[in-house]
Amino acid sequence: MMRKPVDTGDPDRLYTVTGGRSRADDSFDLVTLIVSESGPVPGMQSEHVRILELCRHPTAVVEVAAELGLPITVVRILLGDLLDTGRITARHPRAAPSVASLPDSALLQEVLHGLRNL
Repeated sequence: MMRKPVDTGDPDRLYTVTGGRSRADDSFDLVTLIVSESGPVPGMQSEHVRILELCRHPTAVVEVAAELGLPITVVRILLGDLLDTGRITARHPRAAPSVASLPDSALLQEVLHGLRNL
């Protein structure tokens, strides 16, 4: 008879990190830039502290998730907590301008040739 190995892995701690919440705030997409507006305070959740430290300079949500090693959904929930308390600000990237407002491709080609000739 084969014995099953004992599961020695960590418990599902993501559920506890989010306080049991599973719905993420929709105000953060992957490229939203996050900036800390204050430093950590004693008693803060460790993930919140790390986010505040990471985001001293504008940092994309996807970079925060990669640095923390957490799923995007969990990071969005944590960012929502910090946004609600005013500890971070979120900057959304500008929408792409319309095609009509972009420079002519022939002009861009001439600029490219000019730069190559320098």
